[in-house]
Amino acid sequence: MSIQAINVRNQFKGKVREIIRGDVVSEVDVETPWGIVTSVITTRSVDDLQLQVGSDVVALVKSTEVSIAKL
Repeated sequence: MSIQAINVRNQFKGKVREIIRGDVVSEVDVETPWGIVTSVITTRSVDDLQLQVGSDVVALVKSTEVSIAKL
């Protein structure tokens, strides 16, 4: 499954493997069939998305930015 409403070609479905929380930003490691993708997003976004280890997500890669969408 991919998110159709977003114009990003590089979408990698996976599961959250690890979250390294910081005060302002956090690192989210996503395990995909093609390897680990790491996203640096705000800690508030981690909380708002209710991300936790094992969550199903899609990593949306554009240039040097990796976004996360919860499934």
